[in-house]
Amino acid sequence: MQNHAYSRLGSSGGRAAVPSPPTSPWRALGRRASAKGGWSARAGAGTARRAARAVLAALLRRQAVFLFAPLLYVAAMLLYMGSISLDSVPRIISRPAPGSMYRSPQLYARLRADMNNDNATDALATVWRHAYKGGIWRPCISNNTNGLPESNGYIYIEANGGLNQQRTSICNAVAVAGFLNATLVIPNFHYHSIWRDPSKFSEIYDEDHFIQRLKNDVRVVDKVPEFIMERFGHNLSNAFNFKIKAWSPIQFYEDVVLPKLIEERLIRISPFANRLSFDAPPALQRLRCLANFEALKFSKPITAISNTLVSRMREKSAENSGKYVAVHLRFEEDMVAFSCCVFDGGDNEKKELDAAREKGWRGKFTRPGRVIRPGAIRMNGKCPLTPLEVGLMLRGMGFSNNTAIYLASGRIYKAEKNMAPLLEMFPLLQTKETLASDEELAPFKVCRMVVIFLISCLFRYLLFKSSCLQNFSSRMAAIDYSVCVHSEVFVTTQGGNFPHFLIGHRRYLYGGHAKTIKPDKRRLAILFDSPRIGWKSLKRQLFNMRAHSDAKGIEIKRANESVYTFPCPDCMCRSNKSEHPKSIQAR
Repeated sequence: MQNHAYSRLGSSGGRAAVPSPPTSPWRALGRRASAKGGWSARAGAGTARRAARAVLAALLRRQAVFLFAPLLYVAAMLLYMGSISLDSVPRIISRPAPGSMYRSPQLYARLRADMNNDNATDALATVWRHAYKGGIWRPCISNNTNGLPESNGYIYIEANGGLNQQRTSICNAVAVAGFLNATLVIPNFHYHSIWRDPSKFSEIYDEDHFIQRLKNDVRVVDKVPEFIMERFGHNLSNAFNFKIKAWSPIQFYEDVVLPKLIEERLIRISPFANRLSFDAPPALQRLRCLANFEALKFSKPITAISNTLVSRMREKSAENSGKYVAVHLRFEEDMVAFSCCVFDGGDNEKKELDAAREKGWRGKFTRPGRVIRPGAIRMNGKCPLTPLEVGLMLRGMGFSNNTAIYLASGRIYKAEKNMAPLLEMFPLLQTKETLASDEELAPFKVCRMVVIFLISCLFRYLLFKSSCLQNFSSRMAAIDYSVCVHSEVFVTTQGGNFPHFLIGHRRYLYGGHAKTIKPDKRRLAILFDSPRIGWKSLKRQLFNMRAHSDAKGIEIKRANESVYTFPCPDCMCRSNKSEHPKSIQAR
């Protein structure tokens, strides 16, 4: 027989079958082994495979059966869960996020002993160490030696808001009047339903000094001349009133306001708070600096009582060379209510603050769709610091219990309870009410004569008693402002116009350094909510926070920032630089 060689490529011609390769000896060995004794196992395996193929074929022919597979699975799981006791199922415990709860009282109770034993550090002597690499800054506002051209007309504004919002309006009005070559009428203070202070300009600021200091740059008069008032029927409300959008650029005033001013000779702008952009040409910024830091001085009565309180604070802090700490604490009822934060007052606190929110901001916090998350608010650092938290922070930053503290604040919410821990940590704490007598503060309060009738069987008495029911809020704020500006350390606990103006004023007075502690409230929320933190660890974290405030003491104004908070370089120049042509304006 003819032998054919094996080829993987097959035959080159026709359809001749290709011979198979020789069988593997191992496969042959397996077949022999199966033939000897594996018939029974192979038969069983074959039966199982045939059954599986039959089931699969049936399912494939009826594909709709797969739709019921999830239902079968759910039914099986329900039967299984029904056979297990619920007591054996592990519970999921939901823990609040770090920093979302107010646990400062528990932290204070746990660390109180260690805090009292650690009273050796004296932060007042070492708090400000950071030196700005560019050198110390000095006030530097150039004087205008040129005469003023003929006025284009009179501008009358209404300053709304509290003390420092009104201050913004005054300074911006000076800048706009100077830029438009207009005569500024002494601003009128709009009576606000919240502040409820009817004070006039001359009762808060030194009007004569204001006019005299600005005479070379802006004309200022205390009232509109008679010949102008005749044109409007002696009624200022008849004058054209501009409604200007917030943060309008100075170009708007030049393009829109100036033509109307020239035409009418008298215009009103009401309201005027925040109606001028932060960013402006250098000439405009100079007028802002001049108005805020030089022209606006508090009235003589306010200056006198403020100087008295500063002297008494320095006497209280004689052990620290007359240095004291001023704290701006915003924990009044309206601030606590507006924050929507939860503290430790329970249901009673919730009812009180809900009522306060409804009274002050009717419907604002209860409208449909409004979701309030107190935990998230606290984590974001939006909750006002309590007096206890302020004390913990300052003690952790190294201020000993013999540090004199001046507290600038309104009426503290639940003062008897909330102020007790702060007074324990700082026994030398003072306010304007504790430093001054009722007689000294009487000119700054709304007092009225209350008639009291006493009827007896023989005589009828008519008694008159002076009752001071309410403060002049702006005048009281001016006193706090003056005492705070002269402190060695200023601590701000909440945003607002008061700290923003005060920080800038302190930079203007203290070589560009704000000497202000501005805590990281997000970080504080986590620290005060730490159940296991020790006193040394807390103190180390707070020391770092204090050092950060020191490093940020000198900052240069950037775009869209206020010159009232950041006076460098628009209002100040470096004292070690000789190329600045501006002259120092004596204060």
